[in-house]
Amino acid sequence: MRALVLRIVTAVALCGCKDFLNGNPQGTLNEQTLTTRSGVEGTLLAAYRMLDCTIGTQGDWGCAASDWIWGSITSDDAYKGSEGSDQSPLQDIEIYVWSTGGVEGTLNTKWRAVFEGIVRANATIRLLNKVLAVKPGEISASEASSIRGEALFLRAHYHFEAWRMWGNIPYYHANDTDFRQSNVGVNVVANLESDLDSAIALLPATPRNGQAGRATSWAAKAYKGRVQVYAQDWAGALTTLRDVQANGPYALETSYDRVWTGFAAFANGPETILAYQASANDGEPNGENANYGERLNFPHSGSPFGCCGFHQPSQNLVNSFGVDANGLPLQMSDPNWNARDANLTGADLIPVDPRLDWTVGRDVVPFKDWGLHAPGWIRSPSYGGPYSPKKNVHEKASGAQSNVGWVNTQLNSVNIHIYRYADMLLLLAEAEVEAGALENARAIVNQIRARAGQVAQGCGSGFDAAADSILRTTYPVCQTDNRIAVPLNRSPTVDSLTALWAVYRIGQYPGPWTDQAAARTAVRLERKLELAMEGQRFFDLRRWGAADTVINNYLAVEKNRRAYLISAAPFAARHSLFPIPAIQIELSRVGNEDRLVQNPGW
Repeated sequence: MRALVLRIVTAVALCGCKDFLNGNPQGTLNEQTLTTRSGVEGTLLAAYRMLDCTIGTQGDWGCAASDWIWGSITSDDAYKGSEGSDQSPLQDIEIYVWSTGGVEGTLNTKWRAVFEGIVRANATIRLLNKVLAVKPGEISASEASSIRGEALFLRAHYHFEAWRMWGNIPYYHANDTDFRQSNVGVNVVANLESDLDSAIALLPATPRNGQAGRATSWAAKAYKGRVQVYAQDWAGALTTLRDVQANGPYALETSYDRVWTGFAAFANGPETILAYQASANDGEPNGENANYGERLNFPHSGSPFGCCGFHQPSQNLVNSFGVDANGLPLQMSDPNWNARDANLTGADLIPVDPRLDWTVGRDVVPFKDWGLHAPGWIRSPSYGGPYSPKKNVHEKASGAQSNVGWVNTQLNSVNIHIYRYADMLLLLAEAEVEAGALENARAIVNQIRARAGQVAQGCGSGFDAAADSILRTTYPVCQTDNRIAVPLNRSPTVDSLTALWAVYRIGQYPGPWTDQAAARTAVRLERKLELAMEGQRFFDLRRWGAADTVINNYLAVEKNRRAYLISAAPFAARHSLFPIPAIQIELSRVGNEDRLVQNPGW
């Protein structure tokens, strides 16, 4: 099935204004040229393209599809990484000093990106209406419904992204003419659900034109359930998400290594609900359709990628993957689960969840099929710790690496999951817990853990002859086994594999669950493990009302591991929402009135 390639075609590209509130976007071609079927399709494609950083808005990496800056390094998942002098505003974001000029600029990048996406979605709807009026028959009724549904879905997504960042936002519709709207008293949830309900009714059940990546009615319904969980509408979420679980087209991938991968055969698999459709080597001369927003997040110069060492997993996250004798999270039973301060390398054979080595690059452990992760791959271990991000990195054998662009080894066609089925199932498990249906929640968590226990990191190969030799000399078994993923051995009660670089163990929660608080903790911890480094953690902590406790406890320990965290501000009430960029407030001014009102505490 062909994927929807998110490239901007010059003939139909939209040029956003320098700042969103400054005026309407202007077409690069005349209106008559755009008022065609291809004009509508191109405008819609431009709306999809805003799912990741694009050349029209990027000033930094604040618009990355994965939200690694806003959802990951602000949490206990990861450090900013690299070294202190590189991208210093990101350190300010990590340590909750959000009033600096650098943070303002990065926030403004995110604001401009999501609202540019809204502009493009609304432009699609307006242009569609015009074509239907002046050129009847050019677009069939069924195609028009699907195009409208896709635009409404994207409009809802971009508003949702803004809502979970800033809370108090304006909501824009296709017929709005004055973009200087107020963010006071806006019922964002009602607007989101209205757009998604319309999308559900308009969209087909399968992607239009057979192009994976396009929104479907099931994607819109799954997204509606996501909104309902965020809004704590537990009854609504149960109805919506149970329907998707029982009747929808989604399923967990057969093994965890197929979730984040550069292999085209596994792209847009059964777990994908919404993903940025990254594209490499497609004719774009600078590789801009690949994963621009992730290009900093690779091991540094001693590695085959050459740069840049950002988004490094925290020691807290690595320790979270420790398990007990039954393969259950150590965090559930051992108050000292986070005691380890030392680098966890392949020489430390402690029991761990196998998802650790699909998520974290650690020394003397194979890094997919690039050879053994090594200390030289880290830019500044004293600053960012000894670990590397792994999910966004392509496999050498996948052919997903770009051949062009700035440090092309950091550009690839690994699709970025914005919303995937495991995420949705765990949102449903939350709703089941809040409804008191604890056994339903346990079944979901165990389903996800069973999938996590299918395979573990295998030997792979080295990125060159020297790296391959080091790998096979260190682990002679790898001389005859270059599989990237290997099945875990089975025993009656727990999945386990004693490898040369880890003791992998993952078990099932026994039943029944009868304690709601314990069930809630287990579900939330499963989200941390399953979705680690995917830009979800900080938003989860905030919506749970747990950010102050979790983050402040995290900082109390981590400041003894990473010295710069001594300067971190404690998480306070004002951090419950990000500050609205001051320039956007200024641009919203009508006379002496600022239509946009700053969030409390900023």
